[in-house]
Amino acid sequence: MTTHDLDATGLLCPLPVLKLRKRLVPLAPGDCIEMRADDPAAIVDVPHFCTEAGHTLVETRDEGAAQVYLVRKGA
Repeated sequence: MTTHDLDATGLLCPLPVLKLRKRLVPLAPGDCIEMRADDPAAIVDVPHFCTEAGHTLVETRDEGAAQVYLVRKGA
């Protein structure tokens, strides 16, 4: 499993999820990406995107003013 990083801090809805979707495309199923975002809407948008797109939201945690989302790419 490979983990990639995406810094989406400073971006507002829908940009964090759009960037996450774009970065997931070339990854192999099972690879993970850790996205950092400070957009309050991401708390709702990221889990919804994962459910709709077939990815797994492995972990959500706060780091200072940002949230960190660990997403595993689905099949």
